[in-house]
Amino acid sequence: MRESFGNRKVTSGERKLLISRVFASIAKRYDLMNDLMSFGIHRRWKQALVKSVILPAGAVVVDLAGGTGDVAAAIHKKTGNSVIVADASRQMIEVGRKRHKSALRWVVAEGENLPFAANSVELLTLSYGLRNMTDSEKTLEEIFRCLKPSGKFICLEFSTPAFWLKPFYDFYSRTIIPRLGAFVAREPEAYQYLIESIRKFPNQRQLCQQFMDAGFERVEYKNLSFGISALHFATKPAEHDA
Repeated sequence: MRESFGNRKVTSGERKLLISRVFASIAKRYDLMNDLMSFGIHRRWKQALVKSVILPAGAVVVDLAGGTGDVAAAIHKKTGNSVIVADASRQMIEVGRKRHKSALRWVVAEGENLPFAANSVELLTLSYGLRNMTDSEKTLEEIFRCLKPSGKFICLEFSTPAFWLKPFYDFYSRTIIPRLGAFVAREPEAYQYLIESIRKFPNQRQLCQQFMDAGFERVEYKNLSFGISALHFATKPAEHDA
């Protein structure tokens, strides 16, 4: 996916710039659009991620591609731990700062070049952001590097729905979502890209394999809403050299 922007073939540099423009253009209406596109169900999917989080006090937590901070704020509320929101979009972060003024820390950072020391993070979460990285393999390498031995990685992404649901889902995503993007966010091309990026993204088992290829163990997934979204869980090996 590093040389594509939806269905367009582009260089990796062009992809990075185009994706940056997408999130700059939709930042103020991003959460509203998520509610409309998913009928609010995205909040349940994110709650499922938060529910799976178990942390000791003082653990270092990073929410990568954390956008406006909704997942990070929920993790903080559940665990009491400080959470670092890392996102490449300054515009998304600025929207988030206004909503969560004290609970979170904010860092402008790309997934391919994380500003965290090796073996320093207990938990890293990533919601609907891996497919927007310019280089997903490099991002997984960086996540693996930053995690402590036995550290956890939880990834929430759109995935491949059950065969009986897929025709209806495909129709809805192809026809309704871009129109919502045009009417509400006034950015139909941005939402056309987002839908095309979902179609190109690996399915549940393929993504598990990518995690294992990056060195993770205990890799598994849990379907949400019959596979429209999926939670993927992975662990950095305990014996990995610090």
